[in-house]
Amino acid sequence: MSTEAMTRPRSAAPGAAGNGKLTFAGILRSEFIKFTSLPSTLVLVLSTIAVMVGFAAFSTWLVGQTSGLLKSPEVAGQIGNLNDVTAGLPASGISFAQLIIGSLAIMVMSSEFATGSARSTFVAVPTRQPVFWAKVLMVTIVSALVALVSILLGYAVAKPIAGSYNLPLEFTSEAFQRNLWFGMLYVVMVSLIGLALGSLLRNSAGAIVVLAAIFFVLSGVVSGFGTMVEWLADAMRFLPDHAASALMMGPGGENMLETWQSGLVVAAWIAIPLAAAALVLQRRDI
Repeated sequence: MSTEAMTRPRSAAPGAAGNGKLTFAGILRSEFIKFTSLPSTLVLVLSTIAVMVGFAAFSTWLVGQTSGLLKSPEVAGQIGNLNDVTAGLPASGISFAQLIIGSLAIMVMSSEFATGSARSTFVAVPTRQPVFWAKVLMVTIVSALVALVSILLGYAVAKPIAGSYNLPLEFTSEAFQRNLWFGMLYVVMVSLIGLALGSLLRNSAGAIVVLAAIFFVLSGVVSGFGTMVEWLADAMRFLPDHAASALMMGPGGENMLETWQSGLVVAAWIAIPLAAAALVLQRRDI
């Protein structure tokens, strides 16, 4: 072995990472390329949009069919302002589409380990953190755009249906704008929790089961027993779906946190899983 080869630093070895040419923008671009090359990406994105638009149409038709009953004083006292109810119809499919978009976010990370591409990825970027946070940014952008498109299409479909039943549904109303922007936040939250689970568990099926347990099983169990156990009713407000729904519905809801409190709960459900996933990714063997 020559003296030059023996004294050359590892970072200068041919083909090794760490030559200073990697940038976060380049890593982000490569993550988008990998994301769009997954066969399931387009299917899951279109499925999310289809589910949300379909539920927007169905929910508006259903409310229209019962609009006479909803306008009665007795029922109105239970459901609240009809304007607020109809404003949430274009985003009513979020509760059903959240598992689809969450599964997509899970596979963004878990597929790296399932296919073995994580090894080559982290050889190219040995510090690992730029890759993880590039995925976080990519998932945030994609999920926000999917939610925005879905809710706007849901509004376009629901508007004529609502008009045929003389139901109020105005794009510029405060209630609809709240559902639009906080609905986007809801979808982003679910996606980022899914990404964190995919990184922590490194298994798509297991992470999807945990995600479903958080947003469906846990919420259902707490809601069911909340009527019998007082502290469960209070704890329910701190679940991610309830906190995000509280933001969409606005202040004044029964047994709901204040808007700023719900915002902090949503932020915590995003930040804590991501921080845990970033730490485990840095310390755990590939």
